[in-house]
Amino acid sequence: MTKFTYDALDRDGNRVGGKVAAETERDVIESLRAIGLRPLKVKPRRSILQYELTPKKVDAEEIMHFSRQLGVFVKAGIPIMDALGIIASETADKQLRKVLLEMIDALYDGQTFAAAVAQHPHVFPNYYVGILQSAELTGNLDVVLNQLADYIQRDVDAKSQFTSALIYPAVIMVMAVVVVLVLVIFVLPKFESFFSQLGANLPLPTRILLSMTAFLGQFWWLILAVVLIAAVGGILAKRQPRGQAFIDGLLLKMPVLGGLIRASIVERLCRVLASMIDSGVSLPEAMAVAAECANNAVYRRGMEAIRNEMMEGRGIAGPLAATGLFPTAAQQMFRVGEETGTLNVQMETAADYYKRELDQKIKRFTSLFEPAVIIVVGVVVGFVAVALVTAMYGVYNQVQ
Repeated sequence: MTKFTYDALDRDGNRVGGKVAAETERDVIESLRAIGLRPLKVKPRRSILQYELTPKKVDAEEIMHFSRQLGVFVKAGIPIMDALGIIASETADKQLRKVLLEMIDALYDGQTFAAAVAQHPHVFPNYYVGILQSAELTGNLDVVLNQLADYIQRDVDAKSQFTSALIYPAVIMVMAVVVVLVLVIFVLPKFESFFSQLGANLPLPTRILLSMTAFLGQFWWLILAVVLIAAVGGILAKRQPRGQAFIDGLLLKMPVLGGLIRASIVERLCRVLASMIDSGVSLPEAMAVAAECANNAVYRRGMEAIRNEMMEGRGIAGPLAATGLFPTAAQQMFRVGEETGTLNVQMETAADYYKRELDQKIKRFTSLFEPAVIIVVGVVVGFVAVALVTAMYGVYNQVQ
């Protein structure tokens, strides 16, 4: 049997966690649901001496298209099992096809659609299941599926926009690294041999450049080892709660990039809260699920603290402002929504506002990042050129 760790919500919406031994991940989920827990995250425990393969994740775009197609089929009155079969036969993603077929089997066994979806937390986000459970009770499954597709599409578009904005700077950076490596490996050693044969007195920039070349040529293995150790250390640290919190907090404090990450998290939290509250999910449960969707340990702890104080009768706007994690505009929208009973409307408005804010921050980030990369490349190449030209000019003067 395999040991698993899990995070779940109890009947009161409190978050609980633990360890359990089972044959498969599906068995863990079913056992948790049998005792009244809603699984949020289930994953096998990994040790240094043992590596267990986990199911391949499905791209968010595939989940978006699936939600959109299923919403159309449900609205047209096609039974869910038939709709799932049609989508499974048409999808090109093998992992998604496998998941859909397993969901059909679960429906044949008498489980609800939301329960069938909940058995695959590696494919469907936590908020996805919570919204579906409420949708099945209200009978507006087709509307909710379209809302989920819209949300996932916004998230995919934001990530795509950020990635495409970084392509040009990344290409420039790669070219700069290639140029430097060519100079260090092929060009500079020949110049060093040439200068040593002449016995010339080299200027300071040339001596610095040749010293750096000699160091890189002699201790490249040490540099590579340090990079690998740092990478492995970062990966291991992210798997520990304290390490994950430290890295996430460090990212939030970075200039420019930290603001971009904050806007992205706030937009996601507001969007998830608006969707879940609008679908009838209780606020404590929506807060717990939204905390998992933050994908940031600092915000996750902040959301859990807000939720705990809210459960003690202190409201939501006050504890939210006390965390210092949300901008003033978001705090005001939470307060207005709490006082007027329109929290879902205010959260949707806040999500739209921070979506536009995120777009502006991405443009601002790329407008600063691209010139910075070009300047760094220019400084490196310029230093190499100055070092070589001044050396050759000095040799020429000494020969005369």
